[in-house]
Amino acid sequence: MYYTILTGQPPLRPDKVEQRASLAEMKDMVIEATSGKDARDVQTFFLRFDCMNLVRLLRNGKTEEINPLGLLSREQLDELMLGQEGTGWGLETQPEFLRAFTARYRKKANQIGWFSADDILLQYYDYAISHSDGILSEWYELNLNLQSLMTAFIARKNNWRVADYVKGQGEVCDAIRNSSAADFGLAAQLPYIDEIIKIADEPDPVSKEKQTDAFKWKWLDEHSFMEPFDIVALIFYLARTEMLDRWDLLDVEQGKARFTAIINNLRGEARVPAEFIRK
Repeated sequence: MYYTILTGQPPLRPDKVEQRASLAEMKDMVIEATSGKDARDVQTFFLRFDCMNLVRLLRNGKTEEINPLGLLSREQLDELMLGQEGTGWGLETQPEFLRAFTARYRKKANQIGWFSADDILLQYYDYAISHSDGILSEWYELNLNLQSLMTAFIARKNNWRVADYVKGQGEVCDAIRNSSAADFGLAAQLPYIDEIIKIADEPDPVSKEKQTDAFKWKWLDEHSFMEPFDIVALIFYLARTEMLDRWDLLDVEQGKARFTAIINNLRGEARVPAEFIRK
């Protein structure tokens, strides 16, 4: 279905520097090429950037900087932030959780222990999971699980009560809140839990983020090879492009070499680089 788009782009590899479209350049292309349920899936993917733009404007309504990867304009976000006092486009067509978050932000913005970005991302992933089918729903669930697990490991490291910081619903979040086991008793439910524990133990934040992306990249590889030109492949291509865009901001050669080493290790093709071994 999306043969023209996907074959017109280079295969994405984290270890190879080549000309490719950025996520911003691909956004309009895929929006124009999709319709119906596929268009809604694309909108769900980009909705995360609208969420973060909303948080940014709620924190500082005077800022002119919003991420162009969002689908909502500054004017639409302003209207959305009017809450129950406003009418029209922003309130009538956007997911309910955005309006609920806006109202909640005004009540909780100064509350100790409440993190607005984490809150809205939790709501976003719940929405994306319930509004997507099959492997796309699993992809969003994976991201929610990773966010919840990383939050829990940070809380443990700082001797905070995990239940105060992990707010998601479902069996995984319930286990994280209620278990004192090193793996939260999730070994059977989450086969990758040991990999996440190792990543969480990484002391360097940049290395930790790269290892997290490498884990996601491997997951995408494993779940996208059967139907190379459907909406799943298209959205997974967008997800990979976003990762590469982020790492392009760093030292390209060094960053991609280290990223590749991590992926190879996850695949069992190489030993763990010395710099990633916890002392």
